[in-house]
Amino acid sequence: MMFDPRDARQEFEKFLSGRNLNERNLNLANGCEAFFLVPGVERQPLKKLKTDEHALLALLERWRGEAMRSGNAITRIVVAYEAGRDGFWLARWLRAQGIEAHVIHAASIAVSREHRRAKTDRLDTELLKRAFLGWLRGERDHCKMVAIPTVAEEDARRPGRERESLVGDATRIINRIKSALARLGIRTFKPTLKKATALLNDLRTPDGDPIPPNTLDEIKRDMERRQLICEQIRRIEQERVKRLEQAPDTGPNVMVHLLARVMGIGIETADTLVREVLTRNLRDRRARYGGLTGAPSRSGNINREKGLARSGNPRVRRCMIGLAWRFVRLQKDSPLVKWFELRTANARGSRKTMIVAVARKLLIALWGLVHEGVVSEGMVMRPA
Repeated sequence: MMFDPRDARQEFEKFLSGRNLNERNLNLANGCEAFFLVPGVERQPLKKLKTDEHALLALLERWRGEAMRSGNAITRIVVAYEAGRDGFWLARWLRAQGIEAHVIHAASIAVSREHRRAKTDRLDTELLKRAFLGWLRGERDHCKMVAIPTVAEEDARRPGRERESLVGDATRIINRIKSALARLGIRTFKPTLKKATALLNDLRTPDGDPIPPNTLDEIKRDMERRQLICEQIRRIEQERVKRLEQAPDTGPNVMVHLLARVMGIGIETADTLVREVLTRNLRDRRARYGGLTGAPSRSGNINREKGLARSGNPRVRRCMIGLAWRFVRLQKDSPLVKWFELRTANARGSRKTMIVAVARKLLIALWGLVHEGVVSEGMVMRPA
Protein backbone atom coordinates (compact mmCIF):
# COMPACT_ATOMS: atom_id res chain seq x y z
CA MET A 1 0.00 0.00 0.00
CA MET A 2 1.37 3.41 -0.98
CA PHE A 3 1.01 6.27 1.52
CA ASP A 4 0.89 9.85 0.33
CA PRO A 5 1.53 12.47 3.07
CA ARG A 6 -0.72 14.87 1.15
CA ASP A 7 -3.68 12.58 1.86
CA ALA A 8 -3.08 12.91 5.60
CA ARG A 9 -2.89 16.67 5.24
CA GLN A 10 -6.19 16.76 3.33
CA GLU A 11 -7.85 14.54 5.93
CA PHE A 12 -6.66 16.82 8.71
CA GLU A 13 -8.02 19.89 6.93
CA LYS A 14 -11.35 18.10 6.49
CA PHE A 15 -11.31 17.29 10.21
CA LEU A 16 -10.73 20.94 11.07
CA SER A 17 -13.52 21.97 8.72
CA GLY A 18 -15.84 19.56 10.48
CA ARG A 19 -15.14 21.37 13.75
CA ASN A 20 -16.06 24.73 12.16
CA LEU A 21 -12.51 26.00 12.37
CA ASN A 22 -11.89 28.21 9.36
CA GLU A 23 -8.25 28.90 10.24
CA ARG A 24 -5.71 26.10 10.15
CA ASN A 25 -2.37 27.85 10.51
CA LEU A 26 -0.18 26.12 13.06
CA ASN A 27 3.12 27.44 14.35
CA LEU A 28 5.40 25.38 16.53
CA ALA A 29 8.60 26.92 17.78
CA ASN A 30 11.47 25.18 19.55
CA GLY A 31 14.05 27.74 20.50
CA CYS A 32 14.53 29.74 17.32
CA GLU A 33 13.07 27.11 14.96
CA ALA A 34 9.50 27.70 13.74
CA PHE A 35 7.38 25.34 11.66
CA PHE A 36 4.38 26.62 9.70
CA LEU A 37 1.47 24.64 8.31
CA VAL A 38 -0.45 26.96 5.99
CA PRO A 39 -3.73 26.01 4.28
CA GLY A 40 -3.48 26.17 0.52
CA VAL A 41 0.34 26.21 0.56
CA GLU A 42 1.93 22.93 -0.43
CA ARG A 43 5.29 23.49 1.23
CA GLN A 44 5.69 23.44 5.00
CA PRO A 45 8.31 26.12 5.70
CA LEU A 46 10.77 25.84 8.56
CA LYS A 47 12.17 29.20 9.64
CA LYS A 48 14.83 30.36 12.06
CA LEU A 49 13.50 33.29 14.09
CA LYS A 50 15.17 35.70 16.46
CA THR A 51 13.58 36.57 19.79
CA ASP A 52 11.45 39.31 18.27
CA GLU A 53 7.69 39.21 18.78
CA HIS A 54 7.04 41.81 16.07
CA ALA A 55 8.99 39.79 13.50
CA LEU A 56 6.94 36.72 14.45
CA LEU A 57 3.68 38.64 14.06
CA ALA A 58 4.79 39.97 10.67
CA LEU A 59 5.64 36.43 9.55
CA LEU A 60 2.23 35.18 10.69
CA GLU A 61 0.52 37.95 8.74
CA ARG A 62 2.64 37.11 5.71
CA TRP A 63 1.50 33.50 5.76
CA ARG A 64 -2.09 34.58 6.38
CA GLY A 65 -1.93 36.68 3.22
CA GLU A 66 -0.42 33.81 1.23
CA ALA A 67 -3.15 31.45 2.40
CA MET A 68 -5.87 33.97 1.52
CA ARG A 69 -4.40 34.43 -1.96
CA SER A 70 -4.73 30.67 -2.44
CA GLY A 71 -8.46 30.90 -1.63
CA ASN A 72 -8.47 29.99 2.08
CA ALA A 73 -10.18 32.35 4.50
CA ILE A 74 -8.10 32.69 7.67
CA THR A 75 -9.96 33.63 10.86
CA ARG A 76 -7.93 31.73 13.50
CA ILE A 77 -4.21 31.38 14.05
CA VAL A 78 -2.83 28.83 16.51
CA VAL A 79 0.72 29.20 17.84
CA ALA A 80 2.52 26.80 20.16
CA TYR A 81 6.02 26.65 21.55
CA GLU A 82 7.93 24.58 24.07
CA ALA A 83 8.15 25.80 27.64
CA GLY A 84 11.57 27.14 28.54
CA ARG A 85 13.53 29.93 30.16
CA ASP A 86 11.68 32.72 28.36
CA GLY A 87 8.51 31.84 30.24
CA PHE A 88 5.04 32.97 29.23
CA TRP A 89 5.44 36.58 28.13
CA LEU A 90 5.27 35.63 24.44
CA ALA A 91 2.06 33.61 24.92
CA ARG A 92 0.43 36.52 26.77
CA TRP A 93 1.55 38.97 24.09
CA LEU A 94 0.23 36.77 21.27
CA ARG A 95 -3.13 36.37 23.02
CA ALA A 96 -3.34 40.14 23.36
CA GLN A 97 -2.93 40.32 19.56
CA GLY A 98 -5.90 37.96 19.08
CA ILE A 99 -3.78 34.86 18.37
CA GLU A 100 -4.45 31.57 20.14
CA ALA A 101 -1.22 30.62 21.94
CA HIS A 102 -0.27 27.43 23.79
CA VAL A 103 2.85 26.43 25.74
CA ILE A 104 3.80 22.74 25.48
CA HIS A 105 5.18 20.95 28.51
CA ALA A 106 8.57 19.70 27.30
CA ALA A 107 8.54 16.53 29.42
CA SER A 108 5.19 15.43 27.99
CA ILE A 109 6.58 14.77 24.50
CA ALA A 110 7.40 11.10 23.87
CA VAL A 111 10.85 10.66 22.32
CA SER A 112 12.65 7.74 20.75
CA ARG A 113 14.43 5.40 23.18
CA GLU A 114 17.23 4.56 20.75
CA HIS A 115 20.68 4.70 22.31
CA ARG A 116 22.13 7.09 19.75
CA ARG A 117 19.17 8.88 18.29
CA ALA A 118 19.62 11.94 16.12
CA LYS A 119 18.62 15.18 17.83
CA THR A 120 18.52 18.49 15.96
CA ASP A 121 16.31 21.57 16.09
CA ARG A 122 14.63 20.45 12.88
CA LEU A 123 13.81 16.99 14.24
CA ASP A 124 12.60 18.42 17.57
CA THR A 125 10.32 20.85 15.74
CA GLU A 126 8.86 18.04 13.66
CA LEU A 127 8.23 16.06 16.84
CA LEU A 128 6.46 19.02 18.44
CA LYS A 129 4.41 19.50 15.30
CA ARG A 130 3.12 15.92 15.28
CA ALA A 131 2.31 16.03 18.99
CA PHE A 132 0.51 19.36 18.70
CA LEU A 133 -1.55 18.25 15.71
CA GLY A 134 -2.69 15.23 17.70
CA TRP A 135 -3.57 17.46 20.66
CA LEU A 136 -5.63 19.73 18.40
CA ARG A 137 -7.52 16.71 17.08
CA GLY A 138 -8.67 16.06 20.63
CA GLU A 139 -6.17 13.33 21.53
CA ARG A 140 -5.05 14.88 24.84
CA ASP A 141 -2.34 12.31 25.59
CA HIS A 142 -0.15 13.46 22.70
CA CYS A 143 1.24 16.27 24.87
CA LYS A 144 0.37 18.42 27.85
CA MET A 145 -0.13 22.17 27.89
CA VAL A 146 1.30 24.38 30.61
CA ALA A 147 -1.16 26.73 32.32
CA ILE A 148 -0.27 30.29 31.27
CA PRO A 149 -0.36 32.53 34.36
CA THR A 150 -1.09 36.23 34.37
CA VAL A 151 1.61 38.75 35.20
CA ALA A 152 0.06 39.28 38.66
CA GLU A 153 0.05 35.52 39.36
CA GLU A 154 3.70 35.20 38.34
CA ASP A 155 4.67 38.22 40.38
CA ALA A 156 2.90 36.88 43.48
CA ARG A 157 5.18 33.80 43.44
CA ARG A 158 8.41 35.78 43.31
CA PRO A 159 8.81 36.59 47.07
CA GLY A 160 8.44 32.94 48.10
CA ARG A 161 10.81 31.72 45.41
CA GLU A 162 13.34 34.45 46.17
CA ARG A 163 13.22 33.54 49.85
CA GLU A 164 13.81 29.87 48.99
CA SER A 165 16.84 30.84 46.90
CA LEU A 166 18.22 33.06 49.66
CA VAL A 167 17.82 30.32 52.26
CA GLY A 168 19.81 28.02 49.97
CA ASP A 169 22.53 30.67 49.61
CA ALA A 170 22.74 31.08 53.40
CA THR A 171 23.03 27.32 53.84
CA ARG A 172 25.86 27.13 51.29
CA ILE A 173 27.74 29.90 53.08
CA ILE A 174 27.42 28.11 56.42
CA ASN A 175 28.69 24.88 54.89
CA ARG A 176 31.60 26.72 53.30
CA ILE A 177 32.58 28.25 56.66
CA LYS A 178 32.40 24.87 58.39
CA SER A 179 34.52 23.29 55.63
CA ALA A 180 37.17 25.99 55.96
CA LEU A 181 37.36 25.43 59.71
CA ALA A 182 37.29 21.64 59.38
CA ARG A 183 40.49 21.82 57.28
CA LEU A 184 42.13 23.34 60.33
CA GLY A 185 40.70 20.74 62.72
CA ILE A 186 38.02 23.02 64.21
CA ARG A 187 34.60 21.33 64.28
CA THR A 188 32.74 22.82 67.26
CA PHE A 189 32.27 26.39 65.97
CA LYS A 190 28.69 27.47 65.12
CA PRO A 191 28.58 30.21 62.44
CA THR A 192 24.88 30.87 63.13
CA LEU A 193 25.48 32.40 66.57
CA LYS A 194 24.86 36.14 66.88
CA LYS A 195 28.34 36.70 68.35
CA ALA A 196 30.07 34.28 65.95
CA THR A 197 32.17 37.02 64.35
CA ALA A 198 33.53 38.13 67.73
CA LEU A 199 34.43 34.55 68.65
CA LEU A 200 36.49 33.97 65.51
CA ASN A 201 39.59 35.71 66.87
CA ASP A 202 39.62 33.42 69.92
CA LEU A 203 39.46 30.18 67.94
CA ARG A 204 42.53 27.94 68.04
CA THR A 205 43.55 24.92 66.04
CA PRO A 206 44.37 21.63 67.83
CA ASP A 207 48.03 22.78 67.77
CA GLY A 208 47.08 25.95 69.69
CA ASP A 209 47.68 28.26 66.70
CA PRO A 210 45.19 30.99 65.66
CA ILE A 211 43.32 30.81 62.36
CA PRO A 212 45.63 31.84 59.45
CA PRO A 213 45.01 35.45 58.36
CA ASN A 214 43.76 34.74 54.82
CA THR A 215 41.36 32.05 56.02
CA LEU A 216 40.16 34.35 58.80
CA ASP A 217 39.43 37.17 56.32
CA GLU A 218 37.62 34.74 54.04
CA ILE A 219 35.39 33.49 56.88
CA LYS A 220 34.61 37.06 57.96
CA ARG A 221 33.56 38.00 54.42
CA ASP A 222 31.33 34.91 54.28
CA MET A 223 29.73 35.95 57.58
CA GLU A 224 29.05 39.42 56.21
CA ARG A 225 27.37 37.88 53.16
CA ARG A 226 25.25 35.67 55.40
CA GLN A 227 24.18 38.63 57.53
CA LEU A 228 23.12 40.50 54.38
CA ILE A 229 21.16 37.48 53.15
CA CYS A 230 19.44 37.05 56.53
CA GLU A 231 18.44 40.72 56.46
CA GLN A 232 16.97 40.30 52.97
CA ILE A 233 15.01 37.24 54.14
CA ARG A 234 13.61 39.24 57.07
CA ARG A 235 12.53 42.04 54.73
CA ILE A 236 10.75 39.58 52.45
CA GLU A 237 8.89 38.07 55.41
CA GLN A 238 7.94 41.51 56.75
CA GLU A 239 6.64 42.61 53.34
CA ARG A 240 4.55 39.45 53.10
CA VAL A 241 2.92 40.10 56.47
CA LYS A 242 2.29 43.72 55.48
CA ARG A 243 0.58 42.68 52.23
CA LEU A 244 -1.61 40.19 54.10
CA GLU A 245 -2.65 42.87 56.58
CA GLN A 246 -3.37 45.49 53.91
CA ALA A 247 -5.69 43.25 51.85
CA PRO A 248 -6.91 40.42 54.10
CA ASP A 249 -10.17 39.89 52.16
CA THR A 250 -8.73 39.21 48.70
CA GLY A 251 -9.00 35.66 47.34
CA PRO A 252 -5.44 34.34 47.82
CA ASN A 253 -4.96 36.17 51.12
CA VAL A 254 -8.15 34.65 52.51
CA MET A 255 -6.76 31.20 51.66
CA VAL A 256 -3.46 32.03 53.37
CA HIS A 257 -5.20 33.14 56.56
CA LEU A 258 -7.41 30.04 56.54
CA LEU A 259 -4.48 27.66 56.05
CA ALA A 260 -2.46 29.40 58.76
CA ARG A 261 -5.19 28.45 61.24
CA VAL A 262 -4.36 24.76 60.80
CA MET A 263 -2.08 23.54 63.59
CA GLY A 264 1.36 22.93 62.10
CA ILE A 265 1.06 25.39 59.19
CA GLY A 266 2.71 28.80 59.40
CA ILE A 267 2.46 31.85 57.17
CA GLU A 268 5.43 30.79 55.00
CA THR A 269 4.03 27.32 54.30
CA ALA A 270 0.50 28.65 53.77
CA ASP A 271 1.68 31.33 51.34
CA THR A 272 3.80 28.84 49.37
CA LEU A 273 0.93 26.36 49.02
CA VAL A 274 -1.59 29.01 48.01
CA ARG A 275 0.65 30.71 45.43
CA GLU A 276 2.07 27.51 43.96
CA VAL A 277 -0.81 25.04 43.91
CA LEU A 278 -4.08 25.93 45.65
CA THR A 279 -4.98 28.85 43.36
CA ARG A 280 -4.62 26.69 40.25
CA ASN A 281 -7.50 24.98 38.48
CA LEU A 282 -6.33 21.41 39.10
CA ARG A 283 -9.64 19.52 39.14
CA ASP A 284 -8.74 15.86 39.82
CA ARG A 285 -4.94 16.15 39.42
CA ARG A 286 -4.13 17.82 42.70
CA ALA A 287 -1.62 15.29 44.02
CA ARG A 288 -0.04 14.76 40.59
CA TYR A 289 0.84 18.44 40.25
CA GLY A 290 2.38 18.27 43.70
CA GLY A 291 4.76 15.54 42.52
CA LEU A 292 3.37 13.09 45.09
CA THR A 293 2.20 10.28 42.82
CA GLY A 294 4.06 7.04 42.19
CA ALA A 295 5.79 5.72 39.08
CA PRO A 296 4.69 2.08 38.70
CA SER A 297 6.55 -0.36 36.47
CA ARG A 298 4.21 -3.18 35.47
CA SER A 299 5.01 -5.35 32.49
CA GLY A 300 4.42 -9.08 32.35
CA ASN A 301 5.48 -10.57 35.66
CA ILE A 302 7.20 -7.34 36.72
CA ASN A 303 5.21 -5.33 39.25
CA ARG A 304 7.14 -2.76 41.23
CA GLU A 305 7.19 0.92 42.14
CA LYS A 306 10.08 3.11 41.01
CA GLY A 307 9.34 5.84 43.55
CA LEU A 308 7.91 9.32 43.12
CA ALA A 309 7.18 10.35 39.57
CA ARG A 310 8.57 13.86 40.31
CA SER A 311 6.49 15.20 37.43
CA GLY A 312 4.93 18.04 39.38
CA ASN A 313 6.06 21.18 41.16
CA PRO A 314 9.19 20.42 43.23
CA ARG A 315 8.48 23.29 45.64
CA VAL A 316 5.05 21.86 46.43
CA ARG A 317 6.55 18.38 46.93
CA ARG A 318 9.21 19.58 49.37
CA CYS A 319 6.72 21.75 51.23
CA MET A 320 4.09 19.00 51.54
CA ILE A 321 6.51 16.32 52.74
CA GLY A 322 7.86 18.63 55.43
CA LEU A 323 4.31 19.58 56.38
CA ALA A 324 3.30 15.89 56.56
CA TRP A 325 6.02 15.21 59.16
CA ARG A 326 4.83 18.18 61.24
CA PHE A 327 1.22 17.08 60.84
CA VAL A 328 2.07 13.62 62.19
CA ARG A 329 3.75 15.19 65.21
CA LEU A 330 1.16 17.90 66.00
CA GLN A 331 -2.18 16.38 64.90
CA LYS A 332 -2.19 13.16 66.93
CA ASP A 333 -6.01 12.84 66.97
CA SER A 334 -6.43 13.06 63.20
CA PRO A 335 -7.66 9.85 61.50
CA LEU A 336 -4.99 10.42 58.87
CA VAL A 337 -2.25 10.33 61.50
CA LYS A 338 -3.78 7.27 63.16
CA TRP A 339 -3.89 5.54 59.77
CA PHE A 340 -0.21 6.38 59.27
CA GLU A 341 0.78 5.06 62.70
CA LEU A 342 -1.21 1.87 62.15
CA ARG A 343 0.37 1.18 58.76
CA THR A 344 3.92 1.81 59.99
CA ALA A 345 3.70 0.24 63.48
CA ASN A 346 5.06 -3.19 62.48
CA ALA A 347 6.60 -2.34 59.11
CA ARG A 348 10.23 -1.39 59.60
CA GLY A 349 11.57 1.22 57.19
CA SER A 350 8.15 2.16 55.81
CA ARG A 351 7.71 5.57 57.43
CA LYS A 352 9.48 7.49 54.66
CA THR A 353 7.36 5.75 52.05
CA MET A 354 4.08 6.21 53.90
CA ILE A 355 4.72 9.87 54.68
CA VAL A 356 4.35 10.56 50.95
CA ALA A 357 0.87 9.02 51.09
CA VAL A 358 0.09 11.27 54.08
CA ALA A 359 1.31 14.31 52.11
CA ARG A 360 -0.85 13.32 49.13
CA LYS A 361 -3.99 12.90 51.25
CA LEU A 362 -3.22 16.07 53.19
CA LEU A 363 -2.89 18.13 50.01
CA ILE A 364 -6.34 16.99 48.88
CA ALA A 365 -7.73 17.80 52.35
CA LEU A 366 -6.23 21.30 52.26
CA TRP A 367 -7.69 21.83 48.78
CA GLY A 368 -11.13 21.01 50.16
CA LEU A 369 -10.54 23.35 53.09
CA VAL A 370 -9.69 26.47 51.06
CA HIS A 371 -12.13 25.88 48.19
CA GLU A 372 -15.11 24.26 49.90
CA GLY A 373 -14.60 25.15 53.55
CA VAL A 374 -14.56 21.47 54.57
CA VAL A 375 -12.45 20.82 57.67
CA SER A 376 -11.16 17.25 57.72
CA GLU A 377 -12.18 15.08 60.65
CA GLY A 378 -9.88 15.51 63.62
CA MET A 379 -7.94 18.45 62.12
CA VAL A 380 -7.07 20.93 64.90
CA MET A 381 -7.64 24.58 63.96
CA ARG A 382 -6.38 27.67 65.74
CA PRO A 383 -8.97 30.32 66.72
CA ALA A 384 -9.86 32.77 63.97
